[in-house]
Amino acid sequence: MAREFPNIANLTLRQKLWQVHWLFVLVLVVTSSVGFAMLYSAAGGSLDPWATRQMVRFGIGLGFMLAVAVTNIRIWLRYAYFFYAAALILLGAVELAGVSGMGAQRWINLGVINLQPSELMKVALVLALARYFHGGGIDDISRPTFLVVPLIIVLLPVALILRQPDLGTALMLLIGSGAIFFLAGVRIWKFGLLIVLGLISLPVVWQFLRGYQQQRVLTFLNPESDPLGAGYHIIQSKIALGSGGLFGKGFMQGTQSHLSFLPEKQTDFIFTMLAEEFGLVGGLGLLGLYALILIYGISISLSSRNHFGRLVGMGVTTMFFLYVFINIAMVMGLIPVVGVPLPLISYGGTAMMTLLFGFGLLLAVHINRDETIGRRGGADDI
Repeated sequence: MAREFPNIANLTLRQKLWQVHWLFVLVLVVTSSVGFAMLYSAAGGSLDPWATRQMVRFGIGLGFMLAVAVTNIRIWLRYAYFFYAAALILLGAVELAGVSGMGAQRWINLGVINLQPSELMKVALVLALARYFHGGGIDDISRPTFLVVPLIIVLLPVALILRQPDLGTALMLLIGSGAIFFLAGVRIWKFGLLIVLGLISLPVVWQFLRGYQQQRVLTFLNPESDPLGAGYHIIQSKIALGSGGLFGKGFMQGTQSHLSFLPEKQTDFIFTMLAEEFGLVGGLGLLGLYALILIYGISISLSSRNHFGRLVGMGVTTMFFLYVFINIAMVMGLIPVVGVPLPLISYGGTAMMTLLFGFGLLLAVHINRDETIGRRGGADDI
């Protein structure tokens, strides 16, 4: 007997909320609570200036995430290109009227918050690429001409973000987009060809890097060459990581962070502070929570019966993985220092809201997992 799937469009709001993957939401809340505690510690035992604002943002973001989750996935398919275009326009606006900070022009001042369009583009790009590849079959993807449009979709925002300059986010977009290309069915030899071409072009790319970007790479190769200058951040981070030992020095007892040796302890280097206070056990505990989120993300994505949902789910999950990997590898000295926050832990508004928007899409994929959507995306399908 054929299995009957419920028509999601006919479900009430209460029924849709009942279908939310609440265990996944619980893991997100627990992980964010770790971040609140670390921001409390970073402020020397005070909720201000970071923890309170982060909790408010998370509360608002949680409501926004649930609103995205209960929206029919066909709506996100229909307006995927619109969200991409809006994010691209905002990136262009940064060029004209962006707010500068720490040597980069990445924000737009909206009065209440400083919006970072490059963060919004991470989710908008996932939606746009998923929409495009949803409409193509295996035969289409095997044609090189079919890949011209998605390459343009990727390279336009990457070029604008490199001008800010923000090499870390640009690399995240390239790697995350590459994952979607692979999941869509692009042959692996094409990735190999691009990697070879990229390696060959490295000497040329080096000439176009800003002076501080070149210095970051050189510092990564030999941080002790300038211990009080360019190498200071990573050296102090390694000292803090090592001093935490197995069980750490205790909550709010980290010397490197609380004696102000550790820079950017509330943002980029917050994992280092956590590892110093809670040791290897605490660091592995956080990684365990991240692993749960990744497992849920992959499981939800693979359970989707429509191609668009699978690509969106895996795109969001890949984006989250890149956040985690790049930040932790950076503070451990495994890759050069780039400005990538630790998801749900680091202080920041736009990054938090963007991530919860992405998780809302992932939950929407779960709720609409039994929906079938035609690949061509005609009026009847959308």
